[in-house]
Amino acid sequence: MVQEEVNLVVGVKNQVDKLKSNLIDIQYVLEDAERKQVKDKAVRVWLDKLKDVCYDMDDVLDEWSTAILTWEMDEENTRSLKKMRCSFMRSPCFGCNQVVRRRDIALKIKAVSEKLDEIAKEKAMYGFQLYKATDHELPRLSRTSLVDDSSVCGRDDEKKSVVSMLLAESSQETQDVDVISLVGLGGIGKTTLAQLAFNDAEVTAHFKKKIWVCVSEQFDEVRIAKAILEQLEGTTPNLVELQSLLPRVCQSMDEIRVLLVLDNVWTGNHRQWEQLKKLFLANYTRESRILVTTRKDTVATMMGTDHRIDIGTLSDNACRSIFNHVAFYKRSKEERERLEDIGNKIVNKCKGLPLAAKVLGGLMQSKRTREEWEDVLSSELWGLDEVDKDQVEKEIFLPLLLSYYDLPSMVRRCFLYCAMFPKDYEMSRDELVKMWMAQGYLKETPSRDMEVVGEHYFQVIESIRVFDQRNTKGGRENDTFETPEFGRLCAVGVLARNHM
Repeated sequence: MVQEEVNLVVGVKNQVDKLKSNLIDIQYVLEDAERKQVKDKAVRVWLDKLKDVCYDMDDVLDEWSTAILTWEMDEENTRSLKKMRCSFMRSPCFGCNQVVRRRDIALKIKAVSEKLDEIAKEKAMYGFQLYKATDHELPRLSRTSLVDDSSVCGRDDEKKSVVSMLLAESSQETQDVDVISLVGLGGIGKTTLAQLAFNDAEVTAHFKKKIWVCVSEQFDEVRIAKAILEQLEGTTPNLVELQSLLPRVCQSMDEIRVLLVLDNVWTGNHRQWEQLKKLFLANYTRESRILVTTRKDTVATMMGTDHRIDIGTLSDNACRSIFNHVAFYKRSKEERERLEDIGNKIVNKCKGLPLAAKVLGGLMQSKRTREEWEDVLSSELWGLDEVDKDQVEKEIFLPLLLSYYDLPSMVRRCFLYCAMFPKDYEMSRDELVKMWMAQGYLKETPSRDMEVVGEHYFQVIESIRVFDQRNTKGGRENDTFETPEFGRLCAVGVLARNHM
């Protein structure tokens, strides 16, 4: 019986070693496999099988580790009892139970090992390229997040129009607050234009209070009213009922000139909007303004828009300026001249959308050779047709998808985790890093602890426009971020494609 226990333990250790060896071999091809599965369904199926086996392996290895600890404790207790008893014969039942449990776990590990064996053999069918990275290697960090691209927005004329409307005198006959709506496709630059006007020096001097609220898909009057009150008073109210919030908001806005920006409005519910509008009509001054950004004509109509600006696509030159400003940030003139011709072809993929130009510029910023630039230009991802146009413009989704697959695999997991958050969800980077740690996504390196690794991953993901610094009161709070709509939709889209 003792020999049988020893053989089982040795056998399990061998199986575990074999599991580790197969996993290491598979990890070397994961980078290439994850890229190929986008267009190759067979590779996608292979990756799904690998994920299932990895889940099984985690479960059985956890069971094995727990059992080992239990048996070590049992052995320690047995040794203590031996000293107290005259007889040190072990209970036959106790030994049998251990052998049975060890055998059960050994069989489970063997079954998982055989499945992984089969998957490891199948990988040869797909001709994956090897990519070897050490556990302590951190991904290269682009400097994109340091680039101020507001100066190359390409919306000078539109900005002048918005600022003029915000500063203009209202008609003496008007009984309403003026509503200005910026309407256009997602990624067209509505929010950027609104921010430029919001932060304009003349606008800042003109209004006593400036309030920015990201409305997003759910038009939650209570949340919006609380956000308004927080920016008016500087503290977060404890009130949870709209009827309690409204008087406080009215009192705080009493006869002062206010600019309220409602960013990314989706819902065309007239009743909800009228309740909020009462805030302005109760104690408003005629010089107060509401600035709205939306994709929907129905929203602009429902809100009683007085002045509407339809935001069109940018010119090729404007898109090129945005792309070059980001892609060639702090690069030499020689580098720019060597790569600019390929860059112009990449810019043509943007179709006049400034966000696409920013994302692609960020992607190219860390690429130094013509070969790397040509790889992006000729990527198979540009040929994808399976994009939900009701959710996101293809010209935005594909650059984000390219940026996603350019991330190292260990960072991609952290990126996909962000799909669980709703649109425009606010968080601090410390909170998110702790969530990644809890999921086991971060590993310590010889010179960096998990928090530092997580901070680095955050900065890498931030460089592809997945996080937006929270913008309130015309300023920036460096530690608080939002999950912007397109970054989240890219993560959701990747998850959806991986399970098609």
